[in-house]
Amino acid sequence: MTDSTANRKIALGADHAGFELKEHLKPYVQGQGYEVVDCGTHSSESVDYPEFAAAVARCVADGSCRRGIMIDGAGIGSAMVANKIAGVRAAACYDVSTARNSREHNDANVLTLGAGLVGKSLAEQIVDVWLAGECTVDRHLRRVAMIERIEQGGQPPASVTTPAGAPSPPSRAARADAVAGVEGLSEEDLQRVLTRMAELGAAGGSPACTELACMFCRVCAETNPELVRQLIDAGADRIGHRHDQGCLTGELARYIDHTLLRPEASVDDVKKLCAEAREHGFASVCVNPYYARLAAKELAGSPVVVCVVAGFPLGAHAPEIKAMEARRAIREGAREIDMVINVGALKSGDHDLVYRDILGVTEACSERGAICKVIIEAALLTDDEKITACQLSKKARADFVKTSTGFGPGGATVHDVALMREAVGDTAMGIKAAGGIRTLEDAKKMIQAGATRIGASAGVKILKEAREATGSD
Repeated sequence: MTDSTANRKIALGADHAGFELKEHLKPYVQGQGYEVVDCGTHSSESVDYPEFAAAVARCVADGSCRRGIMIDGAGIGSAMVANKIAGVRAAACYDVSTARNSREHNDANVLTLGAGLVGKSLAEQIVDVWLAGECTVDRHLRRVAMIERIEQGGQPPASVTTPAGAPSPPSRAARADAVAGVEGLSEEDLQRVLTRMAELGAAGGSPACTELACMFCRVCAETNPELVRQLIDAGADRIGHRHDQGCLTGELARYIDHTLLRPEASVDDVKKLCAEAREHGFASVCVNPYYARLAAKELAGSPVVVCVVAGFPLGAHAPEIKAMEARRAIREGAREIDMVINVGALKSGDHDLVYRDILGVTEACSERGAICKVIIEAALLTDDEKITACQLSKKARADFVKTSTGFGPGGATVHDVALMREAVGDTAMGIKAAGGIRTLEDAKKMIQAGATRIGASAGVKILKEAREATGSD
């Protein structure tokens, strides 16, 4: 077999849980100009995933296929199996970002997908990015070579020397990855900071920010507030802030979705909402679908994004309707969708419908890079049902879970926010507290409990209270 022939072959496999997605992806990959080697399984009858994951990995390891794709329920077990085969670097990917990273940074040659976590549309996007990606940057190629050396029983070269008794600083690879996210900060600068921190640690000194570190760090709220805003938007629960760094009242605005969902809201009301959001720097405005286009026009050129509700406020729409509603809102300028789950289905134990309900909207969002927030209407649920709703949202790859519509029997509570934070675990998912948040004290309590967004129609009032409390303008 010639190299050119092998380079157009993709090994494709699945267990029973991934069979349907495999059958969907097979013609899709062929449509990209690749020849597919189907390693099975060939039906939805229950099988053991290691057999098929190993078959895919061996096709890649022996050079008969350029790369491999394996699908099971979660994608994790198959990655473990594939990585037992010499020459294979398998990566379990759940979104476009991890797919791109696995190729460009790690030169992954086997992709594993979880059919229970990734829908058909997102799977296509992941496969597109993964097949197109190449590892070409020298530092990444060097690290891939280190992986291969370890696989062969060798040792990666030591790259950092530390003083006797001092804690070992992060590796050069880890430092370079950290540097990549901070524009203008050289690795040499970072090494100087890390060395000083190691010296302080060895001497029992304080790890607090020092003048030396501030010369190069530029990641605290005082010197780089925009980065702090990005961290909050990405799901940070807390941002460290020293008492002597000045007032951060303005940062509170970035937690707030400025909301107007009253049925009688007029065009003038929405325009006023958008003007306030521009003035105060809120994270978004949240409006009904009819006003998506207007809000997008009013906020053009502003960092404030448009959030639109779907299936609102009862959540009893068919899943297809919610997905269609989300797609239309996104076409008209929405960048975030707050969808309401089917509360009755959840309370009836129909978890599959609730999952599909959420997945339809998350897939619609992922197609255009929009954020999906899932409203669980916590006041109608038991604690066990709240946890289940959060877990289903996590499984469907939602970006946030949200407490309430504001139209239910109760709004956000500290208990609910803390429970939801615990339910989504150590993930990047955000928690949005909404409903009944009318004062600065309300907002503070929600943030302290783990909320990363606040939905409030009283956002201007809350900021006014914060400024009065701190004496800032």
